[in-house]
Amino acid sequence: MKILITGTAGFIGFHLAKRLISRGDEVVGLDNINDYYDVNLKYGRLAQTGIEKEDIEYGKTVCSKKYPNYKFIKLNLEDKEEVNKLFKEEKFDKVCHLAAQAGVRYSLENPDAYIQSNIVGHMNILEAVRHNEVQALSYASSSSVYGLNKKQPFSTDDNVDHPISLYAATKKADELMSHTYSYLYNIPTTGLRFFTVYGPWGRPDMALFKFVKNILEDKPIDVYNYGEMQRDFTYIDDIVEGIVRVIDNPPKGNPQWDGKPSESVAPYKVYNIGNGNPVKLMDFIEAIEETIGKKAKKNLLPMQPGDVPSTWADTTALERDLGYKPIVDVKKGIKKFVEWYREFYNI
Repeated sequence: MKILITGTAGFIGFHLAKRLISRGDEVVGLDNINDYYDVNLKYGRLAQTGIEKEDIEYGKTVCSKKYPNYKFIKLNLEDKEEVNKLFKEEKFDKVCHLAAQAGVRYSLENPDAYIQSNIVGHMNILEAVRHNEVQALSYASSSSVYGLNKKQPFSTDDNVDHPISLYAATKKADELMSHTYSYLYNIPTTGLRFFTVYGPWGRPDMALFKFVKNILEDKPIDVYNYGEMQRDFTYIDDIVEGIVRVIDNPPKGNPQWDGKPSESVAPYKVYNIGNGNPVKLMDFIEAIEETIGKKAKKNLLPMQPGDVPSTWADTTALERDLGYKPIVDVKKGIKKFVEWYREFYNI
C-alpha cells in the first residue's frame, strides 16, 4: 500500500512514518519544516528516517538513505499546484493528513497561519484526494474542538459548536469540510481528535517538554490555573496504534444513521484517541519530579486564554469499532520521554 503522510518532520507524523515503513508500506512523507519551534528537532526526526538536511530542497523528492520504501518532499500545503503535481505523480492509495499549524496559544498571536495551513491546506488535500482516486483519507483533528463543552468525558456523540481558540475552530472546520467531501464524492474520511500527545521526540511547546527542560536547568515552570487542571495525556505509541487501525479500516456510510455527529450516511467518522484516564496537572508534575529526581520550582499563574481546565476522552467508539484502547501508563511514558530527552540533548 502506498501512503502519503503529511507532517513527517512533526511529532506524530514522524512516529507514524516509522511504524508504516517498518511494516512494509510504501510511504511518502511531506512537511514544510516551518520554524514554529526549533527546526533542529524536526531535522533530527527526519534524520532518524534516513532523510538528511543537506539533501532537502523545496519541491524535490528525497529518497531515504535508510529505508528503500520511504521518500520525503518539502512542500507547503497551501501550494495547490505542487500538491496536485505530487498526487498525480505518486498515485497514493491512502492519505494520512497530520500536517497543520499547531498550538492553541499561538493561534491568538498569528491567526493567519492557521487559516492558511489548517483551512486552505486541508482543502487542497481534499481536492487532491478527490481528483486522484485515493481510497481513503484520515486526518488530525484535536480535543480542542470540545471548547466550552461541560459534559465529561468528551464524547464524539456530542456537538462541538463552541470552540474557544481559532486553532480549535479550524479543526472543527476540517471535520465539516471532510464530511462534505465524504457525502458529495463518496470519499471515506476519518477525523482523529488527539488528546495531549506526549513521548520521545515530542514538541517543545508542550507541557512535558517545557517542564523537563526547566527542571533540569533549575528554572521555574509555569503552572497555569494555579495547578487546577487535568489532561488526558496520551502516549505517542498509543496514538500511532490508533491511527494505523483507522488507516486500515476506512469508514462506511451508515444507512440507519440516527444523527450522531461522529458518523453519517456518508463514509465519514470521527474518533477520540485519548487515554481515557485524565491526570491532575500537579500529579503529572510530581511524576516528572520523581523520574528526574529533582523538585520543580513552580510559578503559579492564572488560566491562559483559549485553554480549558480539563480534558477527558470517551474512547468507546474506538474500542467498539476498531478493538483498541490506549494502554500506556503516564509514569512509564514520562520515563521514556526523559530518557530520550537526556540522550538527545546529551544531559
